[in-house]
Amino acid sequence: MTFEAVIGLEVHAQLLTRSKIFCGCSTTFGEAPNTQTCPVCLGMPGVLPVLNRQAVAFALKMALATGCTIARSSRFARKNYFYPDLPKNYQISQYELPLAEHGSIEIGDGAGRKRVGIRRIHLEEDAGKLIHAGAMESAASSLVDFNRCGVPLIEIVSEPDLRSPEGAVEYLKMLRAILVYLEICDGNMEEGSLRCDANVSVRPAGSTALGVKIEVKNMNSFRNVQRALEYEIQRLTKRLEAGDRIVQETRLWSVSPIKINVYDAVTVTEGITLAMRSKEEAHDYRYFPEPDLVSVVVEDAWLEELRASLPELPDARKARFVSQYGLPAYDAGVLTASRPLADFYEEVIRLHPDAKAASNWVMVELLGLLNRDGLGITQSPVGAQDVADLLAAVKSGKISGSAAKTVFEKVYEGNRGKPARVEPTGAARVTVADVIQREGLEQVSDAEELARIVDEVLAANAAVVAEFRAGKEKSFTFLVGQAMRATRGKGNPKLINELLRARLARDAVK
Repeated sequence: MTFEAVIGLEVHAQLLTRSKIFCGCSTTFGEAPNTQTCPVCLGMPGVLPVLNRQAVAFALKMALATGCTIARSSRFARKNYFYPDLPKNYQISQYELPLAEHGSIEIGDGAGRKRVGIRRIHLEEDAGKLIHAGAMESAASSLVDFNRCGVPLIEIVSEPDLRSPEGAVEYLKMLRAILVYLEICDGNMEEGSLRCDANVSVRPAGSTALGVKIEVKNMNSFRNVQRALEYEIQRLTKRLEAGDRIVQETRLWSVSPIKINVYDAVTVTEGITLAMRSKEEAHDYRYFPEPDLVSVVVEDAWLEELRASLPELPDARKARFVSQYGLPAYDAGVLTASRPLADFYEEVIRLHPDAKAASNWVMVELLGLLNRDGLGITQSPVGAQDVADLLAAVKSGKISGSAAKTVFEKVYEGNRGKPARVEPTGAARVTVADVIQREGLEQVSDAEELARIVDEVLAANAAVVAEFRAGKEKSFTFLVGQAMRATRGKGNPKLINELLRARLARDAVK
């Protein structure tokens, strides 16, 4: 019997508001533990929450961008559970009346295009953070940082429309791209501002019934989402093949080496899922309407104002890059993966309208150096003007293609620590023109000067010229090399080739 996976994702995105969802405390990441708290987010007796309007606006933008039906009236509920990082012992969330439902996004290209449904998008507050002292099997204590309590979240719950770990990652990447394009979440999975829980089950291929669902938590990268789902699908398949009964539960994805006892033998392993607890049902949380908050009523005028403020989204921008600039779908996909990168690329071709050349330099050279150094495009030492200047220098013949790479790297290194988007303070930025002049990389493109050198090369290599006339094409390459040598590598190769061909053809006629 063959089996297929059924996957749905629950994605939590921290919203980029300056203050928390129900109080005025700062949401800045990385501050000293327990310094961004107040009686409201710590749940002290007698306090009252006040809803952050900006958080609602951000949530509505995501709902609009994913085609959701927006509830004109929604309400908050208390989700009751005990955990050390939840000081109130309940979380203010939405349950029966969420902000938005029934949306979708599309993933894939061409015939492989697939619609993934979004069941709901709702607002809620984040919990705190536990820091465990020591390895998991020997921890004597845990520390609690309440700074994150009350940071506004949207939870985006997909329909169980995904069938593979690769598809799940593609969906998650598209969701992240939309959030970042809208500028409502920074999408940083390592810092926890974008978190993903996966619900996965396995069923006989062709069946329409859903299998027993397993929830997998603790995945903080696209790679870990894919690895965890691959592992869990394999584990569930083996259990079903063995005739075992699957129990609904929540499991933890462990990426660090951990000791486990298997058949009385202690083994150190990693990259596995581990049982955390039996999976809760909705009734286990004892939801009831939040008595301290009124319903959220969305007026038509506000909704239309938000709709009008939406930017061009990644899918639409990718399609435009293909149609307007003639880029391959792959190039367009890379360049529109983030809004700042797409903006950077379009600024380059505004300054120097050569779309394919710009695509190659941004994708290969610039992103290669940025990825090597762990930098984003907004931190790039090379600006759009630098790339445009380089493209112009190559096109005009001022420098060769091989010299261009040297110039690019020296501009990058010379401006390290001085992002092009930030006005320089102190030392001026290194420019393309600076490097070309300093390194003496400007090509010799004077036609008269190169014609004189070509004539000297032909005169000094009569035997090689005779070989070329006899049909030995490789002799032409030798002559080009001699001309380049005479110019100390600075001769314009294209012009030298043209002059040599012309001189040889002229002499042959004589």
